[in-house]
Amino acid sequence: MAVEIAIGAAIAFAGGAIATGWAQSRIGAAGAATIAERPDAAGSVIVLEAIPETMVILGFVVAAMIVIMVK
Repeated sequence: MAVEIAIGAAIAFAGGAIATGWAQSRIGAAGAATIAERPDAAGSVIVLEAIPETMVILGFVVAAMIVIMVK
């Protein structure tokens, strides 16, 4: 039973982490091009780069809920 719980929590966390990495790679490339053309847009690019981090946080919260609630 404990192995299934751990696998479910790992899948929840890994899914969010992989999605965040993919999103940040795309946003980072576009953001670098944007800053090269318009340096005044750096603040917006930084905010847009930080937004996908919520997927990792959500994945962590779901994984923690799986581990805590199922036991």
